[in-house]
Amino acid sequence: MDQQAAKPTVRESVHALLAGAIDYAGLFPPSTISMADAVLNYATYRNSNYRWMLGRFVVTAARLEEFVENARDFISHDDGNAWRVAVVVGEDVAGTLQYIDSFNAANGPGVICDTVEIKTDTAAAIDAAIGWLPPGIVPYFELPTDESMPDLIAALSIDGHRAKIRTGGVTVDSFPRSTDIIRFVRGCLAAGVKFKATAGLHHPIRCFRPLTYENNAPEGTMHGFLNLFLMTGFARDGFKPSRLEDVMEEEFEEVFRFDDQTVTWREEHTLNLWQIEKLRSAGIQSFGSCSFDEPIAALQKLGIL
Repeated sequence: MDQQAAKPTVRESVHALLAGAIDYAGLFPPSTISMADAVLNYATYRNSNYRWMLGRFVVTAARLEEFVENARDFISHDDGNAWRVAVVVGEDVAGTLQYIDSFNAANGPGVICDTVEIKTDTAAAIDAAIGWLPPGIVPYFELPTDESMPDLIAALSIDGHRAKIRTGGVTVDSFPRSTDIIRFVRGCLAAGVKFKATAGLHHPIRCFRPLTYENNAPEGTMHGFLNLFLMTGFARDGFKPSRLEDVMEEEFEEVFRFDDQTVTWREEHTLNLWQIEKLRSAGIQSFGSCSFDEPIAALQKLGIL
């Protein structure tokens, strides 16, 4: 990313839609780069012209010590500007949450694990994790898209906790249907549950592409992060599921138009700045991506950045 380029002028609608939206997950497939490279990338992004789009550094609990060893020199030069970390929790939820609490005490204020991501499929598991949760840590619970999803969203809404949906992966069958994502989003919005998405959202607009960076990689249809964010806004505005599916499956970038105060789809459906701000503050918080450069380059190519 060119650090010497002039600071770009960003439309207010684009800034409202994408501020802090990309959680950097370079350690995870299909990127799977080394810890040293991922930390260097994140430090670079934090000083780039597009740092306003950057969210948290995503790491598994098992690699936290490796992370802080590689990041120590960078963190010491970020005066009062803490590195925020999202920790993916494994099977030992109680032990991991206790460890994160100790990690924060030992490594703050330069680095702080302030969110965790926990995979779950029962309300009992959600209740147990909430009981173990240290103060100041926000949990995102990764939910399945099966028939249990509505009850799990309801369980999260009771105490104002957050949900997560997996929107892709490195195989064709790891990408959920648009209808499943829409059902998740509508359920979260109805219950007042904030949420994030992860995996498979490298590109702004839905497209058919290789699923990894390897030669002869399998190809498949990938959801677009702009489709997802704008679908969330239109869902808040009361669009019917069939129309929301049209938004999620839109593949023509020219039908999305960004002005300073609005974004318009197909010339007739518009979200104003207030609606954009609400879809972020009350709806989708961020998405995990193994690349930060790729989404930005694609947005630049589309003329959105």
